[in-house]
Amino acid sequence: MTTDAEEWQRWTEARMASVGAPHGVLALIGTHWLSADPAAIPGVPGRWSADPDGVRVSASAADGLRTGAGNEVVAGELLLRPDTHAEAAVVRYGEVLLVPIEREGELALRVFDPDAEGRAHFAGISTFPYAPEWSVPAVFTPYETGARTVTVPNADGRERPLDVTGEIAFRLAGESYSLTVGHSGDRLSGVFADAGSGRESYRFRFITLPGPDAEGHTVLDLNRAYLPPCAFADHFICPFPPPGNRLAVAVRAGEKAVLRG
Repeated sequence: MTTDAEEWQRWTEARMASVGAPHGVLALIGTHWLSADPAAIPGVPGRWSADPDGVRVSASAADGLRTGAGNEVVAGELLLRPDTHAEAAVVRYGEVLLVPIEREGELALRVFDPDAEGRAHFAGISTFPYAPEWSVPAVFTPYETGARTVTVPNADGRERPLDVTGEIAFRLAGESYSLTVGHSGDRLSGVFADAGSGRESYRFRFITLPGPDAEGHTVLDLNRAYLPPCAFADHFICPFPPPGNRLAVAVRAGEKAVLRG
């Protein structure tokens, strides 16, 4: 039987493998927002535009674009559904992965290059040592009126809506705290900062909790607090913590910073 510390070690290893993968977050070299007017994207063939139904690309066979699923050459116009769609599609240009995304009704193309400088210089993720006292019971209380939307700054300087569904209450070192969270599938997720953010760890972090039971009980394991994608590449638009999600205690648990060699 594996211990909690061993499970955490497996989690940290899986995290490093994921972010360092050929098309992981370290490989992102650009997020290009699109308009209805076809335009070129630096380093990528074809002309790209936003369409009511998705991202549209126009290219010739000589450009070398291929569909991600069928590996078919793109010759002419092709409509690509963004990542928010059930039939999301991607395109490849050699080893480069081109991913259409949609955020609040706006469309963009993300470019993931396995040869990105950030990936080449990645030396791991620094973490606090595993400590069981940072894994505590929590109680989720949903909002009586259902899901809410709060507007928060994002890493790119813009403000965007963030969906939240309730709050979790918990205790750390004998003190009571709460965090605003939302749902991610059957699980809960949140964005938070703490008294050590920006000094002992990155300026904010993400956390995911198991789905609560019928009475709202779940577990907040801050050993698994993890860095947002924008800690790895500048082209992500991560949401900052919503109002009230800065803990007065320094959370010396979870991931701290990206290591670069």
